[in-house]
Amino acid sequence: MFTGIIQEVGEIRSAEETQTGLSIEVSVKESFTANLLDGASVSVNGVCLTAVGSNKNIMFFDVIKETLRVTNLDEIKPGAKVNLERSLKYGDEIGGHIVSGHVSCKGKSEILQNDGEVELRIECPPKWLDYIYLKGFVAINGASLTVAKKEKNSFSVFLIPETLGATNLSEVNENSMLNIEIDQSVYSTDKASKTELAQC
Repeated sequence: MFTGIIQEVGEIRSAEETQTGLSIEVSVKESFTANLLDGASVSVNGVCLTAVGSNKNIMFFDVIKETLRVTNLDEIKPGAKVNLERSLKYGDEIGGHIVSGHVSCKGKSEILQNDGEVELRIECPPKWLDYIYLKGFVAINGASLTVAKKEKNSFSVFLIPETLGATNLSEVNENSMLNIEIDQSVYSTDKASKTELAQC
């Protein structure tokens, strides 16, 4: 589990195709890999991946084909920036919201700037947009954000300078595909409510 507070922006060092998907290497600061064990969970652009190895400045991951189909990791190339977060430990401060690292979908995005505000608009498939609520939480590329607008086929969040400086969201362009994870508590509650109604 994660909190949606990005701890570092890493850089893809290599991305090699394998029979099972993709093998990637991510360059990071030495402090990020401190006490990182093989098998530990790390959020990479909001995707929960298992570290298969690491050294002082590099982490190694295997990404399976199903993950590549659902997330934007299918587009990463050497030099690309990725949001990173180590898994939550009991007793840690939760500055964002509980994030599972199980990406719901990916959506085409664009940055809109007006009167000093930075709006990030993201297209979202209807089956997932139903679970996006105004002023609710959503994780975008692993970053915990608040939903500010909701339209027929999209929703928007507003980005403060701190978020732009601490994540890769400042690099969004009109062709960017971003990972979306809906708030699991909302999804679970809504599913339970629908099940109760169906049983009445």
